[in-house]
Amino acid sequence: MGAAIRRAVIPAAGLGSRLLPLTKATPKEMLPVGDKPVIEHTVRELIDSGITDITIVVSGGKSLIQEHFRPNPALVAQLRADGKTAYADAVEEVGELSREGHITYLDQHGPYGNGTPVLNAARNIGDEPMLVLWPDDVFVAEVPRAQQLIEAYETTSCPVLALMPMAPADSRRYGVPVVREDLGEGLLRISGLVEKPKPEDAPSSYAAIGGYVITPGIVDELREQTKRWYEHRTGEIYLTDAINAYANTRAVYGQVIQGRWYDTGNPLAYLTAQFAAALADPAYGPSLRRLAQEL
Repeated sequence: MGAAIRRAVIPAAGLGSRLLPLTKATPKEMLPVGDKPVIEHTVRELIDSGITDITIVVSGGKSLIQEHFRPNPALVAQLRADGKTAYADAVEEVGELSREGHITYLDQHGPYGNGTPVLNAARNIGDEPMLVLWPDDVFVAEVPRAQQLIEAYETTSCPVLALMPMAPADSRRYGVPVVREDLGEGLLRISGLVEKPKPEDAPSSYAAIGGYVITPGIVDELREQTKRWYEHRTGEIYLTDAINAYANTRAVYGQVIQGRWYDTGNPLAYLTAQFAAALADPAYGPSLRRLAQEL
């Protein structure tokens, strides 16, 4: 069995360009889904899955993320003095997430691409496996997505990708895994990913949807990519490329996630996630259903 997974990385340095102008001053990670910023859903998922060290990789203009999770004893004291106990408890509980998840922040440096924040964080994590979750995904599941990935890693001791079934017409939007073997219980041996293939060229009916167990071998491949980039200064550093290079000679697995996935990275997807969260809320759902019927 491989080393236990204690650490996780949340890359949060992106511009959120697909949501402009909404994200001009507000980081996309701080947009609310239900009564929480979207990144808080990710942090809670990791803590609920037993992760004890979370690194959030940020860029300029993301200070609101740190402010959100930073404990604020003065505000809590003021709310309690005003008799607003429920609000005080809620603010205090969010601040407690920083301690439970031992949240630290790291500025992103290096070439453009989604592999760079992973490599940045790996320098502080060392020779350990780690979870990588994007901060604009929300999963609603009986067993957290992160926990499902950890369990797949505990079975295989190999890198694991989160997968979901997809309609063939959606293949142009995702990385699609090449499946070599179905091991049951949603665990698949894969030999790599094909990025955004035409439906007729898709190698399987699954999509890689943003959740990974990354092992030191994948980090080594990211280092090689980055070294070549500095030699030629072309292209981007993609996590998918590192996974494919690793899978050429070593085992990689996909875990089909049980649950409902909401992507918040574009306007329609964000509104869908927000609407679903509101409908699921016992306090607001009935009124919103009535409003929807009236409209």
